[in-house]
Amino acid sequence: MKAQIIEDLTARIKENPNFYITDIEGLNADATAKLRRNCFKQDIKMLVVKNSLFAKALENCGIEDRKAFEGVLKGSSAIMFTTTPNGPAKLIKSFSAADGKGKPELKAAYVQECPYIGAENLDALCNIKSREELIADIVALLQSPVKNVISALQSQGGGKIAGIVKTLSERE
Repeated sequence: MKAQIIEDLTARIKENPNFYITDIEGLNADATAKLRRNCFKQDIKMLVVKNSLFAKALENCGIEDRKAFEGVLKGSSAIMFTTTPNGPAKLIKSFSAADGKGKPELKAAYVQECPYIGAENLDALCNIKSREELIADIVALLQSPVKNVISALQSQGGGKIAGIVKTLSERE
């Protein structure tokens, strides 16, 4: 039974490269159900696991920084698995603020192959950009100089663009 759970956790860690370890102790049944619904809507898989089994799964995955999680794998732990790096951080922040009890509380996270230990990292985790957001930022930066040149040329009058093009074509 334990071997099967460890195997399942190992597979989940390999499928979802980002995970958050949270403390949801003290949430009543209604709040827990609401948290699970919010996780489902955001494609976050939340599991309550035994700390020793999760530690074994981390070892099986060969995560080099797994020792960093030893201090937080105590008490009740719920693991949030995701492919979106900042999704659980935003969910934890908004849900704990709305709950009033400060739960769920971030214990640690493993995002983009880096461990984040402690609740003080929640804001930094919220600001991590996904791959798609980074690509969009790069494209916008690359387009910016071209747009500025075209805008400057157009603001000087359309006739100048034709003159510049004619001059350039005559040089060849």
